[in-house]
Amino acid sequence: MNKQNLVGAVAKELGTSKAGGERAVNAVLCGISKGVKKDKSVQLIGFGTFSVKKRKARTGRNPQTGETIKIKASRTVGFKAGKKLKDSV
Repeated sequence: MNKQNLVGAVAKELGTSKAGGERAVNAVLCGISKGVKKDKSVQLIGFGTFSVKKRKARTGRNPQTGETIKIKASRTVGFKAGKKLKDSV
């Protein structure tokens, strides 16, 4: 499922137009983004938790040349699925 399919499913569930479904999906995604940025974690009970994770600096390899390169430390967003989501799959 991609974003357009999700928009269609949300619009159908809400009984609204695709534009309304898209506004709803965008609002949820924006809320998650702002929450992770501000609080470092967004927990949706039964679905899962989005959180900021730190990656250590490490060495890697350029797949084209095989050359060893240094990859600097960074932050990323991780997702841990909740029990209901795990059980549904």
